[in-house]
Amino acid sequence: MPFGLNEAHLFYISVAICVVLTAEAVYLLLFSATSYRTRVNRRLRLMQNDANRQAILLQLRRERGLTGAGDFKLPLVYLNRLVLQSGVSIGLNKLLLMIALGAVIAFVASFIFRGSLIEAAVIAVVATLVLPLLVLRFLRARRQKKFGEQFPDAIDVIVRSLRAGHPIPVAIAMVGREMPDPVGSEFGMVADEVTYGQDMESAMRSLYHRIGQDDLPLFVTAVAIQGSTGGNLSEILQNLSSVIRQRFKMRRKIRALASEGRFSAFILSGLPIVMFLVLRMIAPDFYGKIWHEEMTKIGLGIAGAWMLFGVYIMHRLVNFKI
Repeated sequence: MPFGLNEAHLFYISVAICVVLTAEAVYLLLFSATSYRTRVNRRLRLMQNDANRQAILLQLRRERGLTGAGDFKLPLVYLNRLVLQSGVSIGLNKLLLMIALGAVIAFVASFIFRGSLIEAAVIAVVATLVLPLLVLRFLRARRQKKFGEQFPDAIDVIVRSLRAGHPIPVAIAMVGREMPDPVGSEFGMVADEVTYGQDMESAMRSLYHRIGQDDLPLFVTAVAIQGSTGGNLSEILQNLSSVIRQRFKMRRKIRALASEGRFSAFILSGLPIVMFLVLRMIAPDFYGKIWHEEMTKIGLGIAGAWMLFGVYIMHRLVNFKI
């Protein structure tokens, strides 16, 4: 026998291969559908434990800072909309509790290390107001970008479903079953809202308020016009998918062309801070002799504010919407 194998070795190897293939076949038959549904999006994960779609819709709304009816919980509309569009799913009460806890920790830590109540209060205010807003804006931008990347594929699924003879609610429900988050759960919520009595146009506008992505109004308007005047919706959506892909391609191209400006802005913004830290390390007395002067603090404050203004201007020069 080649490679020093006899009939017994070949028999044992064949048995091992058969066992592995049998185990894989059993896994694919019993668990593949469930694991696929679990991986697709959060709405389908919740449906694994509870088949009541209305209860799941209410839970998804409450997790995103809405009431059971879909209204804002907080009177601060900007903050509530920011939480909603960021996709944070821990609930509004837990989020506010975490922000308050972070403010208390920042206040205590700054007071222990600095020994000044004024500085501790300023840092606590920054930790309460500025940092959460920056984090939520970052999460919103990332979620909107991901939605924009998935959106043309979702429209293609709807177009194929419409051409197969399905009505628009069934096509939207198919997106909720087949697409990952954030598109999957959002379109699944639209399908659930239509199922439980909301009209299609209102459900679409609620979708736009939950996402806030720039390309979504085109889709909402197309569906609303078709619902009131009629027309070939599949052809309209196919053209819309092509337009959205071209816009996305143009955004990427412009971002590539503006990359040099962004890098220059990064260098110009970070160079003064880096030089300040280097001087503090190699020559501690360079600023140490005048650090206690009131004019030094005023001058550094003015320089920092002017630098932030320059960063804002450079940010506006290299970032714009299409």
